This record gives sequence, C-alpha cells and structure tokens, in this order.
Amino acid sequence: MEKTKRRVGIWGDSVAKGVVLDAERGRYVLLRENFAAGASVRLGFTFENRAKFGCTVAQGREILKRSLESDPFCDVAVLEFGGNDCDFDWREVAETPDGEHAPKTTLVQFVDVYREMVQLLRARGTEVYLMTLPPLDAGRYFAWIVRGGLSAKDILHWLGDVQTIYRWHERYNQAVWELSRETGCGVIDVRRAFLERRDYRTLLCEDGIHPNEAGHAVIEQVLVEFANERLARAREEQELSELMNF
Repeated sequence: MEKTKRRVGIWGDSVAKGVVLDAERGRYVLLRENFAAGASVRLGFTFENRAKFGCTVAQGREILKRSLESDPFCDVAVLEFGGNDCDFDWREVAETPDGEHAPKTTLVQFVDVYREMVQLLRARGTEVYLMTLPPLDAGRYFAWIVRGGLSAKDILHWLGDVQTIYRWHERYNQAVWELSRETGCGVIDVRRAFLERRDYRTLLCEDGIHPNEAGHAVIEQVLVEFANERLARAREEQELSELMNF
C-alpha cells in the first residue's frame, strides 16, 4: 500500500460486508460502524465495499468480473472468502447422516477460483491482499444450525464431534495462507488477533460465526496497523532509493 494509493476495493462475504446478528430482532443487519467504514476514516482511503452476504468465492469471482468491467480502476484489493465456502447443506446432512456430503466449495475449487481472482486483479496492476477467516465458535454455531428443528443427533452423528466444524473451517483458513505463499500476496491476519484474546467468543455474534461490533473493532485495528506498516515501509524504501541515487 504505497502512499499514493488510496482507492481500496473489498470483495468478500458477510464478514467483509459488515453484517451482524441482531439478537433482539432475530435477524441479520448491516453494522454501520463496521471495520471497513472505520478503517476508511482512519486511513483516509476510499473503501469501495463489494462484499455480499452469503457469498462464496465463485460468486465473488463473478461480482469481481462485473466490477472490473464497469470500473476497472482500483489501487488495492482486499479479498475475504471462505466462511460460506466451507459450509454444508445441514438439512441434507440431517436427512442422510450416513451419506457423503460436500461443502459449498471444495478446497481444490476454493483455491483455484481464489487464485483466478488474484490473477484478474493483478492483470490490471492492482495490489492484492488476502484476509484470514475470523475463528468461529463451533458449539454456538452448532446450536444455530439446529435451532429450527434439524436433528442435532443426526448431524452430530455425521460430524463425529462438534469441534469438527472448527477444524474444517481452519482448513480453509490454512488454504488462504498457502495461496498467499504461492502468489506472494500479503495477508491481513485477523484470525490471529481474535485467537490472541483470552476468550475470542466475546467478539462473535450469538450465531457463532459473525464478528459482532467488538469483533469489527478488532478487525479495523488489524487493518489500520497493517496498512500503516506497509506505508511506513514504502516511505523507507523510497528514501533509501533516493539516497542511493543522490
């Protein structure tokens, strides 16, 4: 993120969009004070948020293509996917707990499509950064899955244990890191910031998967610190280059 780069596009799912669960009303709402809005003010960047609730990486790719066709200019891109990709059709699981079930996006598909998104952006000279997945609370999410009457017993039979949800989710987070090493993209590691807390669950909504207002504040701080570190490094490199050419 060089000093002159101010226009940041964000593509991702409901986490990047700023969606939280309003427990009192029992519905999802858009948090005005989400991490992107806060970081935009603190950094002085223009954040253009193209994230979408429920979005998988394949859907994100199509949104990205349309975005680039209509307005191809973007200095920096932040990509945040995986939470929906790793999810399952829980009703189908409950109905056939002894069957084979695939996630919305397999790991191979996830990496392939994600890589394509990085390539699309870089072909236009955009600097690309990947965001890790905030950790989920497996127990709370399991309760959320079965709240409407799905058989907890049958779903648990298929899972083996509730923490399988967390471990499976972690595999997609690990895939983000592997893709970053392959492509050389910087990583905005929000997962680490959550896990460093004594109880990261206080940063999540009652559904166990969406960061709450406090969680968004943590993500905002991680993003601001990450950007400022990049800016400081760019200034140092520029000063060194000018000194060597003096």
